[in-house]
Amino acid sequence: MNSTKLRVFVVFALGYFVSYLYRGVNIGFAPMLMRDLGLSTTDLGSLTSLYFLGFAGAQIPAGVLLDHFGARRVTACVMLVAVVGILVYGGSHSLAALMVGRLLIGVGVSVCLAGAFKANAQHFPVSQLTLVNGLVMAVGGLGGVAVGTPLSWILSLTDWRSVCVALAAVTAAVALAIGLFAPKTPEPRGHATMLDQLKGTAHILRSRAFWKAATFSSLTQSVFYAMQSLWASAYLRDVLPHTADVASRAASLISVMGLAFIAGMIGFGTLARVLERRGLSVYLFSGLTMGLFVTVQIAIATQVAIPQVLLWSAYGALGGTGIMTYSVLAAYFPARLLGRVNTTFTLVIFLLIFVMQSAIGSALGHWSSSDGHYPAAAHQAVWFGLIVVQIIGAIWYFVPTRESRVPRVPESYSTF
Repeated sequence: MNSTKLRVFVVFALGYFVSYLYRGVNIGFAPMLMRDLGLSTTDLGSLTSLYFLGFAGAQIPAGVLLDHFGARRVTACVMLVAVVGILVYGGSHSLAALMVGRLLIGVGVSVCLAGAFKANAQHFPVSQLTLVNGLVMAVGGLGGVAVGTPLSWILSLTDWRSVCVALAAVTAAVALAIGLFAPKTPEPRGHATMLDQLKGTAHILRSRAFWKAATFSSLTQSVFYAMQSLWASAYLRDVLPHTADVASRAASLISVMGLAFIAGMIGFGTLARVLERRGLSVYLFSGLTMGLFVTVQIAIATQVAIPQVLLWSAYGALGGTGIMTYSVLAAYFPARLLGRVNTTFTLVIFLLIFVMQSAIGSALGHWSSSDGHYPAAAHQAVWFGLIVVQIIGAIWYFVPTRESRVPRVPESYSTF
């Protein structure tokens, strides 16, 4: 990896790490928010999901901006919105103010993932994208580790408002690093207007090829992130045998899941590339690993007699494998559409996370609880409902089509 490629990887991976921190930070904040501001479980689910709503809502304009101005400038500038958001969040004394802050955070980090994938696609050959994108996801996954035991330890030393200030400083530093150290890449403007570029996004949303590849993976990704960012902790707290250290054990398993996610991103990304050379497409390999992820969910929901650390390690390792769809889509669309392809796919994922995270909170709310704890049956009902939806997505993913492969979009659309 030459110095330019290394700079691209490091600065944009750090951006996604920050994005991941914000995604799951409410795992540690939740008890304090419920205590200090009197939030209910439904309030907490809605509040946490606003990150994903802001993230999703910014994807289409972000894709246009990425293709028009480039990943370096757009990512560095938009991340400053997250700085404002976390400062608002940390200074809030009402649910409404928290919601505004959380929404701004989602908007502010909305380009971190798509910006990284856009920059990777411009500096790495297509044959390396599965691995490199997986490595970016792995670095981001460190954020999933950090919101487990490390965050619990930090919150034992200080309060959640001080952590918010520290997050603002870290975010500003990473935005500055991207702006200063990411290589400048000329963006071919041509004569396309902003309206022309939005037409390109509309074409992606009308593409059967896009939905064929994206539906199952967006479902598995949204389930994984909805659980990892909030509800897995609640599940572990309520379902694990009640002991004095149940909260500590739950935090430890969240960190284990985060570490396994990192290992899975690196391991499965590498394996996908090796198997592709031997004739197994990334499309099929990703589908198989996503199928295994659903199988692990069934094992967790039915409480099979397997050690929890193994189950949650498998959950983490397989949970991100649907991300390989980004590499699949990169081979089917023209280069000028890649920013919008990535952000459109991310839009679908994060809208689903918003819906699922809110729905899970509402579903659990049907079981009355004064202390925020719910019976195992409540959690199982939620998990089985999510499993059924994913199985439906898997059926469409694997059903053969007339084409032997997902058709590549014609280059004529590169004028958008």
